[in-house]
Amino acid sequence: MDPIRNPFSPGAGAPPPELAGREALLARAAVTLGRIKAGRPEKSFLLVGLRGVGKTVLLNRIAQIAEDDGFRVVFVEAHEGKSLPALLVPELRRLVYKLDAMAGLSQKVKRSLRVLRSFVGSVKVKISDIELGIDVDPEAGTADSGDIESDLSDLFLAIGEAARERNTAVALVLDELQYLKEVELSALIMAMHRIAQKQLPLVLIGAGLPQLVGHAGKSKSYAERLFDFPELGPLDDAQLADALQAPARQENVAFTDEAIGEIARVTKGYPYFLQEWAYQTWNLATESPIGVDVVKVATQQSLARLDASFFRVRLDRTTPREKEYMIALARLGPGRQRSGEVADLMGADVQTVAPLRNGLIKKGMIFSPAHGDTEFTVPLFDEFMMRTVNRSAHS
Repeated sequence: MDPIRNPFSPGAGAPPPELAGREALLARAAVTLGRIKAGRPEKSFLLVGLRGVGKTVLLNRIAQIAEDDGFRVVFVEAHEGKSLPALLVPELRRLVYKLDAMAGLSQKVKRSLRVLRSFVGSVKVKISDIELGIDVDPEAGTADSGDIESDLSDLFLAIGEAARERNTAVALVLDELQYLKEVELSALIMAMHRIAQKQLPLVLIGAGLPQLVGHAGKSKSYAERLFDFPELGPLDDAQLADALQAPARQENVAFTDEAIGEIARVTKGYPYFLQEWAYQTWNLATESPIGVDVVKVATQQSLARLDASFFRVRLDRTTPREKEYMIALARLGPGRQRSGEVADLMGADVQTVAPLRNGLIKKGMIFSPAHGDTEFTVPLFDEFMMRTVNRSAHS
């Protein structure tokens, strides 16, 4: 196979050549966007799932659908060490100035600029240690209390009103929401609640790890009524076959059923890993249809690449004691495990290792699918940890 013509694209957030198995969700997103734009009430939604299921890819596709439908799109990715205001303000500033640049005087847009100025002064947002300026006077008494839960609601309302006056709509697309502080997530939920009450043309489409559902419910009890939480999982056998065969067919190439079955077995149906295995298999193949023997050789190259990058960068963010916790979790096997059993393997009690567990949850390495249970957020990470242990034992 010609590597230049390889249709597969492993990479964080890289769009796959065939977005198989997500058609219903994209259709649902299009309906949500259409209703919001038409001024009809509709729930915002937050995608949840493990690493590697394609959340960021879907957010990018939905953002494109929104832009094509005339929305003003704000796309930000949350991460540790940066506050929600610091993430939002530069993009909202850009948005409001674009609304202001549209033809005709708009009092609502002018007011949104003043409210944004008040918000910036209240939270003291700085970008690269330089305070972000907005060259208008603040709106006294609005979004300037210093309470983010109150101030963010004021800001969103002002932007929603400005968008409605300009006969447009705003889509806030926020990735990695599990990294928000509790008070920030609470403020975001409260702001969207006010938007829903006023039926303003502003929608939130977000994504995060599975713990996001619990975090949202803990922040505000009405979150489950305000948002939908579509859960993204691995592809089933038919969807996985489509994700492999459709791009290959465009290059007059095919995979045998046995090759597809082997890729399904080693990747567990997770889209990120599917792209990695398909990419390596393509580059190794010499003829079509591509057979199972080529996939088995590609497995070694795929694992080596994943161990050196995808898995390694996550492991390197943890402390030695946190690594011990993850090794114990990995020894228990794939899927959810009882936290008490992890502690037992470490020779400690649950209370002693609880800070380690909480730290790993905050770093997005593990989550609690049910009370007292623990599971890796990254599929196949247990296997990587055991390979790491075995390599250390033989070195």
